[in-house]
Amino acid sequence: MSQNLIESPVHVKNNVTAGSQIRNAMGMEFVLVPAGEFLRGSPLNEKRRKLWESPVHEVTIKKPFYLGKYPVTQEQWCRVMGNNPSYFRDEKHPVENVSWKEAQEFVRKLNALEDTGEKSPVYRLPTEAEWEYAARAGNSGSYFFGDDESKLKEYAWFLENSGLETHPVGLKNPNPWGFYDLYGNVGEWMQDEYHISYKGAPSDGRAWESLFPSVSVPVRIRRGGGWNGNAGCCRSAERLFAAQDKKLNSLGFRIVREYNFQI
Repeated sequence: MSQNLIESPVHVKNNVTAGSQIRNAMGMEFVLVPAGEFLRGSPLNEKRRKLWESPVHEVTIKKPFYLGKYPVTQEQWCRVMGNNPSYFRDEKHPVENVSWKEAQEFVRKLNALEDTGEKSPVYRLPTEAEWEYAARAGNSGSYFFGDDESKLKEYAWFLENSGLETHPVGLKNPNPWGFYDLYGNVGEWMQDEYHISYKGAPSDGRAWESLFPSVSVPVRIRRGGGWNGNAGCCRSAERLFAAQDKKLNSLGFRIVREYNFQI
């Protein structure tokens, strides 16, 4: 499939056009996230925090990357995979009811379909650190808009306003870096395996995965809450998890496109 990238620059930061947008041949839109540092996790006084969001630690994102502007939609999934596993059927809704392994298969097929000219794959799942960095968008509060959870309805479909179903992507307000539906609608699979705390976590934004095959089904991180989660599940630091073969109608994903190609 031929490449069809469209760039829309916003502003420049450290010689990288932060917030610039591209669209690939599948019609998937991506927003550029610049390199930088942030504090991952939640402080002891954060409302609704969980023990496994500790300890708060600095993470350095060394390379810029593109992240999906929206979660992968059912329309996009169907174009790549040829089927629709979703419980709430609508092409503009996020795809859900897919396992982590199936999300990986989507990424594999998308890399094969896209003629990027790169020797290594350019599409992948985000790491947990990358997701939180993009979600926070420079804000250290519970949410990217601060700590007032009464504002969440402006940005997310969650338990209080979802009607117990998903909704078309992009209807709520974006975060300051231009990402939609990071909170609510569907949760999102991360590349990382689940760990009970951040002790020993990589400080460079890499995925935290075991070097050795597990004798049981690995448990993976999911972020962002979902249509059936409360306000606490939508916080930037919230970490949920599920076995990588689990399928939930409140769980989908968005993808990264590497920033290692020529526009």
